[in-house]
Amino acid sequence: MKMKTARIHEYGDASVIRYDDVPRPQPASGEVLISVAATSFNPTEAALRGGLLRAFFPLDLPYTLGWDVAGTVAEIGAGAEGFTVGDRVIGRLDSAGAAAEYVRAPVATLVTAPASIPLANAAALPVAGLTAWQAVFEHGKVAAGQRVLVNGAGGGVGGFVTQLAKFAGAEVIATAGARSAEAVRRQGADQVIDYTASPVGVALDGPVDTLFNLVPLSPPDAAALAPLVRPGGRIVSIATPIEPPADAGVTAMHMVARNDVAHLAALVELINAGVVAIDISESRPLADLGAIHRLSEAGRIRGKVIIVP
Repeated sequence: MKMKTARIHEYGDASVIRYDDVPRPQPASGEVLISVAATSFNPTEAALRGGLLRAFFPLDLPYTLGWDVAGTVAEIGAGAEGFTVGDRVIGRLDSAGAAAEYVRAPVATLVTAPASIPLANAAALPVAGLTAWQAVFEHGKVAAGQRVLVNGAGGGVGGFVTQLAKFAGAEVIATAGARSAEAVRRQGADQVIDYTASPVGVALDGPVDTLFNLVPLSPPDAAALAPLVRPGGRIVSIATPIEPPADAGVTAMHMVARNDVAHLAALVELINAGVVAIDISESRPLADLGAIHRLSEAGRIRGKVIIVP
């Protein structure tokens, strides 16, 4: 039986994404086969497709895109326990492959999908949500009463960082352009700084305890953000590293999120409780994945985009 996939056979611009018919996979031992409701687009996939990450993440080509998955268990492999056929699941697939009608996945990477939202929407959670959870609670150590600056709050990770920092009891100042400002306010930001209207340092009314940087920055822009953190504070970046002066007394780190089903399950609980919301800006068919890559590289995506096979 054949299925549709979105794959790359070589590195290059968005035109290298092909929509291929391939055999439907069979789950191996410890795996299930998922009928994909949706995957979601993550900007890092555009860098991966372009070959910018090949030194860190060499690919076996052809490579099927899609790290996030939400779907229904269709088949169960030998020794795979914890789910039955028909269960709704989500997960981060480090071997990718979710930009397809079906994908095989180790049961150890999956959790039960949120019951309170459409299944396809839950595809926006694993990569971005795990990144935000670990940034806020592990690396940022955000606590009640702190002041937090979220640089790039309008992106997919930024929306979760804003909500989780607010959940932790922090005062949240967020940077966002006019296109994202209202969504960022809905997510709980106490103040929104329009970075297109004035420098963040000019608009900010005092130092912060923690700075989360979620966007690529030029060296001058990165250097301008470092002094906004008080001595004893923290800088956590998932994009351009920000190095404070050596005598600033600020802890700075560049993080890469890991796959952690306990964290993902905790996020699902917050979604079911109505504490965290998923901001879906668009839902597009698999055949539009190349167009989504182009929009992202042009800086024209807000929130999370889900891709439906």
